[in-house]
Amino acid sequence: MNIIDGTVASPKGFQATGLHAGLKKNKMDLGVIYSEKPAKAAAVYTTNQVKAAPIYVTKEAMQEPTIQAVVVNSGYANACTGEIGLQHAKQMQQVTADHLGVTADKVAVASTGVIGKIMPIDLVEKGIQKIDIVDCEPYHFHEAILTTDTTTKEIVVQAKINGETVTIAGAAKGSGMIHPNMATMLAFITTDAEISQELLQDLLSEKTETTFNQITVDGDTSTNDMVLVLANGMAGNTTIEKGTEGYDTFVAMFQLVSETLAKMIAKDGEGATKLIEVQVNGATDDLAARMIAKKIVGSMLVKTAMFGEDPNWGRIICAIGYAETKIDPEKVDMWIGSVQVLKSSQPQAFDEEAIKPILEQDKIVIAVDMNLGDAKGAAWGCDLTYKYVEVNALYHT
Repeated sequence: MNIIDGTVASPKGFQATGLHAGLKKNKMDLGVIYSEKPAKAAAVYTTNQVKAAPIYVTKEAMQEPTIQAVVVNSGYANACTGEIGLQHAKQMQQVTADHLGVTADKVAVASTGVIGKIMPIDLVEKGIQKIDIVDCEPYHFHEAILTTDTTTKEIVVQAKINGETVTIAGAAKGSGMIHPNMATMLAFITTDAEISQELLQDLLSEKTETTFNQITVDGDTSTNDMVLVLANGMAGNTTIEKGTEGYDTFVAMFQLVSETLAKMIAKDGEGATKLIEVQVNGATDDLAARMIAKKIVGSMLVKTAMFGEDPNWGRIICAIGYAETKIDPEKVDMWIGSVQVLKSSQPQAFDEEAIKPILEQDKIVIAVDMNLGDAKGAAWGCDLTYKYVEVNALYHT
């Protein structure tokens, strides 16, 4: 398995592009992914009870889970916009279908941006009609889906499966309002692998739990989140079957793509200066380990301590205590980087100067051993900075 340079259009049979439609000032704000043949599709969506119009439109298209195109706008979330918002999402779907020569039920729709603003649909429609999927720059799609992100997020991996080169690529956006089950994030994964839709959906649902759902920036779950996977089968491999070596390879590739995108989103949290990774071992089961890890990385007090480069382990064990899972408060071991700060829940003397360079890094690893079992889990987040407040205080304006 190799990580290669590329875009969401790197798998065989995919094209992608983006352009400036006028929804944002001087930035690309409209993107399209297109598959030469209808692709088997899998998706997971926000768990927020308030859902944006594109979520409903895409869910309807996914009733028969074969998708050939995806249209995405940024700048306007098209959430809490009532019947007119639903109409606009359907217009985006239909205009894209007409322009690309596919049926509307083969088009997925996604939006991201400010909640509650009515989208200038005329600009969106004109932009879609300018899309050229033949003479295009796929990287522009990665740029077009961003909001407050400071960088694009992409990864492409390749491996041999059943004698053929199979590629999986992913592009994502997400910076604030991040607390999945899902969060304010969009992720699009493309692959030329031949695999059943049922297996693809099972794999996405499983890996979402250990990757995208294990990141948090600010504890807010968005109205628009979606992870969409398209598999068009154009690599020419024989169908990937569960329990085979080919399946194991595909799972490893999918895990790498999903986890890498998740970490990129966490690292690019609004105003963030540090990626925080929490590793929990010795838990009673995997779910408990993941819950503990996410409580730690989601704690505002832990986030501010990491921003202030303060080795305040008391905030960490406090977060463990309210993780709503079984723990033994007398058995916890803890490390910040390579420095052990707690053993059997007792403070360990450590050199402040030794831990200082660890806290100055742009990635800080907090490791916890619960000493209750063999299960493990991880979660990713970022520090909470003055800049986060500034970005969000001015987001609407």
